[in-house]
Amino acid sequence: MVLLESGSKVPADLRLINSHSLEIDESLLTGESISIGKNDDLVLDKDVVLADRLNMAFTGSLVMKGRAEGVVTSTGLQTELGRIAKGLEEESPARAPLIIRMEGLTKKISYLLIFVSIVLASYLLWEGQSLTNVFIFVVALAVSAIPEGLPVALTVALSIAAKKMAKRHVVVRSLPAVEALGSCTFIATDKTGTLTINKLTIKKILLSEGRDSEINELNPGNANISKGDLKLKKFIVASILCNEARQEGESFYGDSVDVAFLVFSREMEVSHEEVRNEFQLVQVIPYEPVNKYAAVLHQKNGEGFISVKGALEVILPWCRSVDRSKILRDGERLARSGLRVLAVAQKNVSDCIIPLQEQLHELDFLGVVGMIDPLRPEAFDAVKLCEKAGIEVAMVTGDHPETALTIANELGLTKRFQTVVTGEDLKNVNDTSKKNLILSSRVFARVEPRQKLEIVNALIQNGKFVAVTGDGANDAPALKAAHVGIAMGESGTDLAKETAELILTDDRFASIVSGIEEGRIAYNNVRKVVYLSISTGIAEILLFILSMIFKTPMPLTAIQLLWLNLVTNGIQDVALAFEPGEGDELQRPPRRPNEPILNRSMLERVIISSTVMGGVCFWHFNFFIKSGLELESARNLTLLLLVLFENIMVGNCRSEVRSVFTLKPLRNPFLLIGTLGAQILHILALYIPGLNDALGIRPVSFESWLYLLAVSLTVLLAIETYKFWRRFYPLKS
Repeated sequence: MVLLESGSKVPADLRLINSHSLEIDESLLTGESISIGKNDDLVLDKDVVLADRLNMAFTGSLVMKGRAEGVVTSTGLQTELGRIAKGLEEESPARAPLIIRMEGLTKKISYLLIFVSIVLASYLLWEGQSLTNVFIFVVALAVSAIPEGLPVALTVALSIAAKKMAKRHVVVRSLPAVEALGSCTFIATDKTGTLTINKLTIKKILLSEGRDSEINELNPGNANISKGDLKLKKFIVASILCNEARQEGESFYGDSVDVAFLVFSREMEVSHEEVRNEFQLVQVIPYEPVNKYAAVLHQKNGEGFISVKGALEVILPWCRSVDRSKILRDGERLARSGLRVLAVAQKNVSDCIIPLQEQLHELDFLGVVGMIDPLRPEAFDAVKLCEKAGIEVAMVTGDHPETALTIANELGLTKRFQTVVTGEDLKNVNDTSKKNLILSSRVFARVEPRQKLEIVNALIQNGKFVAVTGDGANDAPALKAAHVGIAMGESGTDLAKETAELILTDDRFASIVSGIEEGRIAYNNVRKVVYLSISTGIAEILLFILSMIFKTPMPLTAIQLLWLNLVTNGIQDVALAFEPGEGDELQRPPRRPNEPILNRSMLERVIISSTVMGGVCFWHFNFFIKSGLELESARNLTLLLLVLFENIMVGNCRSEVRSVFTLKPLRNPFLLIGTLGAQILHILALYIPGLNDALGIRPVSFESWLYLLAVSLTVLLAIETYKFWRRFYPLKS
């Protein structure tokens, strides 16, 4: 047996046997934005969804109001919360997109290098080279061609993005999640607190007064509401008197409905403290879910005032001289639009001793109020940005279907998909129909934790890169199963935060969009580093393959290859990771889930740039040899040409589509300094005694350096020509 009272945390799953005005916050399990009224008298079907089990209390939920007694039905891992925790022990089938793509790239590079190394080693052995020299040379070429600086550059790019995301209210707990967010093609978002402000707000008021059957519809916050309206003032005073919420400083505490009335009274410049001080409380009938109303009797100057609020169908029969059918139709209209409908009534009495219950008749009907947890102001624009960025958005909530549909309509989520899919709908179909239902819907309401997990898994199986938001323990399995889980920092439970890879510190959906932008910038920078590393590596391999084919001496020694790798890729690829965004990241569609890093666009540019660099370098090396230059001098000039080529290649890598001449050099000062530093470092090595002997290099004339610089610009010309051509003949997606 467990006794519950206001403020208690439910210690186990309970079957209620006795309750009084009991309301429980079960948002961590259901996502429901308001407290749930409980009723121990109910007998429910065994398959009823979790959110509708009104005769139960669940582990971890918080008693907001009332008292109750319950019998423990399950503890530990057998509770609803425990089942969620048990599900988290399973490995997630979803992997970060960047990890998948990097593994694919690694395999391709490995296969290519193994093949080239075997061919080159066989050729050198055939030419009579010693096994030791062949081994050292092949290892040097492999080390030079392998983009070993890529992990460092990758970490730097993701770390920079993580720092920028933190400034935009997205805290990163796992670096691969930075790129995963940028690659997502589908966002399954919670409603409460993410798309909405997680606070009940009065949206509509239908005013009436006693014998006046005219209904005056008001929209709080709009110009058609007058603070001096006597009907409105009477309505506000009654809602203040029949209210248990309180204000401490700038914060309100109490039932969410009561808080909404107090906030509204403040907006209308009616002081609830002054109103309460004018009246003396005499009798109270507290709100109980079974009764669906609350009533109070106050006294002022010897006269009694009864104030009542509650369900429209309960209050209306107690009222006199009103057009009940019309008011009911208006109330139903508000309910259909997803609003929570309550009625407010009042009555003046002369006798304050008669029990309040016996005086609840012949009331003056004051009006109907429609409440909702409203949309965040920036949520609509954020969803539109997702559409422009090619990302689909779906709402997955535990709230009532009508409420979910109202918010979805305001967001524009129901343009293509008009229906709301409920947890009951998913429960009553087979697996094939369920998958089709999930893929054809964008609004899901009254879903249970396992059903949210089913939704995520169905989307992943259909080839989507899925990001999921959540704040409750009920969201943890879905957060873990998704490619990237996003927990709420303000309202999220510890379990949700520990499960997710990203945490929103402000709980706003708009922050997710900011994170997507930074994630895409990070991935673009990773691609730039890959492009630089792969193209220069293949250029070096091509240079040696051509020397084999035309039977020339090896263009570079093993130590020169290692120096080339150090002085170029060791500096510039890391600096390239600091490249800022180009500004149109959210105007581009997301990468296809099955698209590799080395896609057709990059492959074309790699082929062009590596062919130009490798071919031009070999032509000049061959020319130097035939011109009578010593082999050491030819290698010296060839090495300098390759260094210049790779310095110029950095400019080509700064954008996949934009000309380098449209990008200001100081946009990325690290890259500018790194490129100049690499060139200066090589020039210094030409003159430093001991180092130049070890590398087999010597100083060159300024004219020779200038000539080789002009030659290295051919790779810039080639890629600029390719970009110009692709503007007129873009690749088909």
